[in-house]
Amino acid sequence: MGLANRKFHDQEPLTNSGFGGAPDGGQTTLKRADAVNPATAVEPQNLVNLSYSYQVAEEDRTFASPGHVTAPAETSDHESSDVRKTASPAKPVSFANQGLADAVKIPKAKEEKVAERDFELLRSDKWLVRNGHLLTYALLYAFSVIVLFRPYEILPGFEWLAFSAFYVGVATLAIYFPSQLATEGNLTKLSTEVKAVLAMTLIAFLLIPISVDPGTAWETFNDPFIKAVAIFVVLVNVVRTRRRLMQMMWLSFGIGIYLAACAVDYYMQGKFSVEDYRVAVTDVKGIFGNPNEMALHFVMMTPITLCLALASKNKVWKVIYFAATALFVAANMVTYSRGGFLGLLAIAATLAWKLGRKHKLHTLIGSVLAIGVTIAASPGNYGLRMISIFIPSLDPVGSSDARRELLERSLLVTARNPWGIGIGNFPIVATQNHQTHNAFTQVSSELGIAGFVAYMIFMIAPFRRLRAIERRQFDANDLNWFYFMSIGLQASIVGYWVSSFFASVAYNWFIYYLLAYAVAFRRIYAVENKDVLAEQENEFALPEAATV
Repeated sequence: MGLANRKFHDQEPLTNSGFGGAPDGGQTTLKRADAVNPATAVEPQNLVNLSYSYQVAEEDRTFASPGHVTAPAETSDHESSDVRKTASPAKPVSFANQGLADAVKIPKAKEEKVAERDFELLRSDKWLVRNGHLLTYALLYAFSVIVLFRPYEILPGFEWLAFSAFYVGVATLAIYFPSQLATEGNLTKLSTEVKAVLAMTLIAFLLIPISVDPGTAWETFNDPFIKAVAIFVVLVNVVRTRRRLMQMMWLSFGIGIYLAACAVDYYMQGKFSVEDYRVAVTDVKGIFGNPNEMALHFVMMTPITLCLALASKNKVWKVIYFAATALFVAANMVTYSRGGFLGLLAIAATLAWKLGRKHKLHTLIGSVLAIGVTIAASPGNYGLRMISIFIPSLDPVGSSDARRELLERSLLVTARNPWGIGIGNFPIVATQNHQTHNAFTQVSSELGIAGFVAYMIFMIAPFRRLRAIERRQFDANDLNWFYFMSIGLQASIVGYWVSSFFASVAYNWFIYYLLAYAVAFRRIYAVENKDVLAEQENEFALPEAATV
């Protein structure tokens, strides 16, 4: 017979309600297909409950034999379950159709087993998407604890942790890559900062074969530069909530509080380990072993804790943040770091400018009082050492003259080698095997002009976006957590710019953690304010006619 798959509105299709597996006594009852409730009609979910509806096409009606039916059409599970058997005369179902139903019938136990296996496979994928970055974050946090706190130097019996940072870092990357691919379909969010730091990395790597000393370049590239870059990329992609951001930042606060408390205590006890009048915390070495670099960390943390104190609505947390701020300032002073002092002035000016826009007179008076109290409370010959920045003859050690010579030498190397001499290679061409003591000329002399441009973009891009967040919140008169945090991070970046002018820290962890916090903060802001941003996007969008 002819089989037709088209439906005609002038026909009334019939449904075989009794065809559920093998027929019962070979009898079926035919009823109208339009009796099915459309609201409950759904596609059958398995082959066991197949039911068929039959249509007779207009052109095949005259050729259809009494014992045959046409091709099956879809019916609802509701109708197929409502099997009505009757003894009234009806046309018998062909044995061909009965055999087809028996052939496709699947055992229930096997079907359930397959479904359970499929569910487990899919559940494992969804688990990776949901929790992949949770594992990455946990490993990132553990790695940061090892890098910043160096517990194997503080706590006896934990020397075995000295080599654990490498393995934790490898595990972090091993979890990060598949989870990032599963969640976003890429290896990283290619923000301006990420592009800039990857450009720096590529330049440093390509310069290794033509460096003055390729071995030194390779060592510096591997430790600490590439590690800092990798953690920066992981952090900006993994830290996506306010809680995670604050947990990571409290690692930086925590080590800062420990170092500051130790520095003040050493000064009170008269334990001077540098130049017979400067303190250095010898318990924690690494990136904090030098008092100038320790002071840099205090400079970077001071504005953030101060702004968090202003933003906090909890009195206990306000006291904690204000106390941490005061401790950082005091510890900065006992290091006698001139770079730390200038950085402190820079962040004070930035905070006064940005926080005092509505109360300029009060801000001016408060700033003068704060400076007066700081000078009055400064230790020993602190003021004399700070003045030596501008009058080198007042420096008994003569380090000011040496730093000026290194600055001039690094500028000369940059001019003669605009492509760079290789990462970590400046001491080879410097006098007395010294570093540049300037992060900016460190990059320009070793990574060339291209590397220097990438380094500047890396730092300026987040600063501009933080300033945009600050302006938006200020214009909306919404001086909330985002407003104060944007100002604190801006001031911290400014403090790094000033203090790093006196320290060779371009490849160390300081700026990479700070800028990762800034980028993560911006992404969190975008998520929590997506509705407002969407409205403004529509407001500033050009009309369609104008875009043609």
